[in-house]
Amino acid sequence: MKRVVLSMTLALLALAGQAEPVVQPTAKQLAALCDGCRIVTAVTPEKRKGTASGVGAAGGAVAGGVVGNKVGDSTLATVGGAVVGGVVGHQIERQMKRHTVWVASSVANDGATQKTEFEQEPQLKAGDTVVVDGQGLKRR
Repeated sequence: MKRVVLSMTLALLALAGQAEPVVQPTAKQLAALCDGCRIVTAVTPEKRKGTASGVGAAGGAVAGGVVGNKVGDSTLATVGGAVVGGVVGHQIERQMKRHTVWVASSVANDGATQKTEFEQEPQLKAGDTVVVDGQGLKRR
């Protein structure tokens, strides 16, 4: 029991150390913003699965069909193996192409919120004042 409590405590501390603080701007701060300006309220990394090209599914289907044929020695086993292999191959390809994106949450002077996604870690942090341009958010 003590180990479970200790493990849970350590896990919570680890999570707390990774979480970026969320900023809630005051009405005065929001009123002082220029048109097109925003205040960043949080920047968080998120894992995304990649998109599959079909190569994994095709390879998995071939491998699954071969294994199904050897195991079951029937058409049904071959087709079943190919279907299962295709699904597994598709998921493996998506996992191998997974990547991290960073999502910056921000709020405008009218209280409207927006999330902007970055492929690379942005040089922004909660509390920064930014301007919205055609390419995302830029620090002011």
